[in-house]
Amino acid sequence: MLPAMASESEKAHALLQSFSTASAISSLGLGIFCFVADKLLQFSFIQQNDWLRALSDNTVHGVVGLWSWAIVIGLKKKSDFTEVMLAGFLSSVIDVDHFILAGSLSLKAAFTLPRRPFLHCSTVIPVACLMLKLIMHLFKLKDSWCFLPWMLFISWTSHHVRDGIRHGLWICPFGKTVPLPYWLYVAITASLPHLCSFIMYLTGTRELMLIKHGFHIDV
Repeated sequence: MLPAMASESEKAHALLQSFSTASAISSLGLGIFCFVADKLLQFSFIQQNDWLRALSDNTVHGVVGLWSWAIVIGLKKKSDFTEVMLAGFLSSVIDVDHFILAGSLSLKAAFTLPRRPFLHCSTVIPVACLMLKLIMHLFKLKDSWCFLPWMLFISWTSHHVRDGIRHGLWICPFGKTVPLPYWLYVAITASLPHLCSFIMYLTGTRELMLIKHGFHIDV
């Protein structure tokens, strides 16, 4: 029978790892990647091709999402790579709502929407995470898949924050913020994995993952 909670030493280890040197270096690398990637996206051959621009931008969203989750869990075994790829997919798939709202697969239609699509409302993030947590509870998946709401949170939040440098954050029904300063976008993106990891520690999710899967989270 699994213990109800991790030992005090395991808790202390998990908390200390939230601010480890390795995680700090990984976060610095993430911030540098954001800056370099956005500079590369400004090349004229990318900007002049709508499909290349859209795919490149969406790929950066995906990489930021998977990198962020990799910082949260560390990469200790093969299954961790599956998790980070899922996080990258979740971070990228949001943009499908452009085509849903446009009612067309036309990239031009998706680029010229009369309003922002529903998955780009930041209020959706906590609602979706809570709904996922409820569904997992109803189907008794909350232990084995306890990381999913947090993965969804960090993947979608990183996407929204990156979009926020151009459009601001849309917090319905209150309206939208001004566009985020670029430095703030990079700072939030680099620190978000640590914030997420720390809240996971406070809520007991990190210890539950340790008990169920037998690994130490590395941030």
